[in-house]
Amino acid sequence: MIALRKGRYIAREARDEDDLAAACALRARAFALAGAQDRDAHDDRCTHILIEDTTDGALVCAFRLFAVRGADLADSYAAQFYELSALEAYEGPMMELGRFCVAPDRRDPDILRIAWAALTDYVDAHDVQLLFGCSSFAGVETDRYLDAFAMLRARHLAPKRWLPRVKAPDVFRYAAKLRRKPDVRKAMMRMPPLLRTYLMMGGWVSDHAVVDHQMNTLHVFTGLEIGAIPAARKRLLRALV
Repeated sequence: MIALRKGRYIAREARDEDDLAAACALRARAFALAGAQDRDAHDDRCTHILIEDTTDGALVCAFRLFAVRGADLADSYAAQFYELSALEAYEGPMMELGRFCVAPDRRDPDILRIAWAALTDYVDAHDVQLLFGCSSFAGVETDRYLDAFAMLRARHLAPKRWLPRVKAPDVFRYAAKLRRKPDVRKAMMRMPPLLRTYLMMGGWVSDHAVVDHQMNTLHVFTGLEIGAIPAARKRLLRALV
């Protein structure tokens, strides 16, 4: 069971239906969705991690984890949008990270730090070798993110042997369409924080973005092979555990 503390924050696993309901309510707020909760059929099979502020008891961050072997990929959330048959040959344990969100009124970087520490603890405990998920850009308009997508194309595309293929009906094939040299400053300003962290650790992405009108996002499949994380970054993450 995860139970970590950093400063005023504590990370723990959800224990009951009330915890899950609180996480789903936070997701609805963070993703600006209609309704009191964001909940789907994947929630019941996942482990949910909550980050709470010990000074007021507020839930400030939540995400869910789903342990996967090759044959289980079809049951993952990402498989709804990406053709993942290439990854079925991946031999090691995999884990899907999903619905990562931070309360809209919170900007403390310690929240992201303890979230990654909790994730590192879980990955180590379960010998996870590949972490994957969908990294989202807010909105469905591509123009404001062209430098970010150009940088993904230039530096961060998935290895060909693991590259997800197109499955969703509405996609932006940025790797095929963009030939511009990215403005690095603009690219990093537009890059979602979660994706930025993945990339700093050596993560890679699909060659297309899915246009998800239901969630009002553009998202890319994101993979991170744990063995490829630079040693210095591993030490930083594990220092928090």
